[in-house]
Amino acid sequence: MPVTRLSSFAKYAWAFLAYNALVILWGAYVRASGSGAGCGSHWPTCNGDVIPRPKTLATVIELSHRLTSGLALLGTVALAVWAFRAFPKAHRVRKASLFSLGFMLSEALLGAGLVLFEHVAHNASAKRGLSMSLHLMNTFLLLASLVLTAYFASGGRPIKLRDQGFVKWPIAIAMGAALFVGMSGGIAALGDTLFPAKTLGEGIAQDFSTGSHIFLRLRVLHPMLAMTCGVLVVGAGTVARAVRPGDVMVARCSRALVGLFVLQLLLGLANVALLAPVPIQLLHLLLADSVWVGLVLLAATTLAESDVTISVSSEGDGVASSVV
Repeated sequence: MPVTRLSSFAKYAWAFLAYNALVILWGAYVRASGSGAGCGSHWPTCNGDVIPRPKTLATVIELSHRLTSGLALLGTVALAVWAFRAFPKAHRVRKASLFSLGFMLSEALLGAGLVLFEHVAHNASAKRGLSMSLHLMNTFLLLASLVLTAYFASGGRPIKLRDQGFVKWPIAIAMGAALFVGMSGGIAALGDTLFPAKTLGEGIAQDFSTGSHIFLRLRVLHPMLAMTCGVLVVGAGTVARAVRPGDVMVARCSRALVGLFVLQLLLGLANVALLAPVPIQLLHLLLADSVWVGLVLLAATTLAESDVTISVSSEGDGVASSVV
C-alpha cells in the first residue's frame, strides 16, 4: 500500500474492522455461556419489551450483544455513505463498502433467525448446526469485505484475477479451506458447549462413540481439517512470496500467516486438553479471524494490478515507465 498517511475514512475503516472483531467475539461468548435465549424467542424486542428491564445475567449478555450488533449495523451504513461521499463513481472502495453493508444486513437476518427459530441455548438440532455454519460463513465474508474496504481506502491497488497465472489457485483453495474449517470449528464449539466432558478421556470417547450426538462425532474432524488448512495456507503464502519476491506486503502477510497458524495450532491443542474453557475458545476464534484477515490481505496484495507510472519528457521525444 503506497499511502503512508491514512485518511480519516481509512482510519475509521480499520477501527471499525477491529470493533466488528470484538462484536464477533462477544457473539461467541453468548453461545458459549448459553445466553442465546436471554431475550426469549423475541426479536427485535427482548422478551416482548422494546426497552426491557433485564432480570437475569443471560438477558444482560444477550441484550448487550444485540446493542453492539445494532451499532455495527449503523456503523456499516455510515461506512457506505461516507465511501460514496469521499470516493468517485465506480471506485473500488464504494464497491467494497456496499458488500460490507450487504453482508452486515444478512448477518443481522441470520442472527434474528437463530432467535426466532430458537436455534440458541440448549437446542441441539441439526438445523441449529446448519444455521450456525451459515452464520459463520457470512461472518467471514463480512470480515473480508470490511478488510478490503479499509485496504483499498489505504491505497491498495485494484484486484485483478485475469493473467495472474498459477498463484491465484493456491490462494483460492486456501481461502475456501479456511471457510470450511471455520464452519467445522463452529460445529465443534457447539458440541463443546452442549455436551461438555468432565475429562479428556471422556471427551475422546464421545468423539468416537456411535451413540454420540452428530455434533460430537463431527468434532473429531475439525483438528484434521484445520491441519490440512494450515498446510494450504502456508503453501499459498510461500507461493505468493516466490511469485512476488519484491513485494513487502506479500512477504509480511505470508510470514504473519505462518506465525498465526502455529499459534492457532498450539491454542487448539490447549483447547482440547483443557476441555474448551470459554476464554481459550474466544482466543481460538480471534486467531481464526486473524488468519482469515491475513489471507484476504495476502490475496489482495498478491493479485493486485501492477502500478504503472508513465512520464513524458519535456521535449516530448521519449516515454519512461516504471512498474511497482
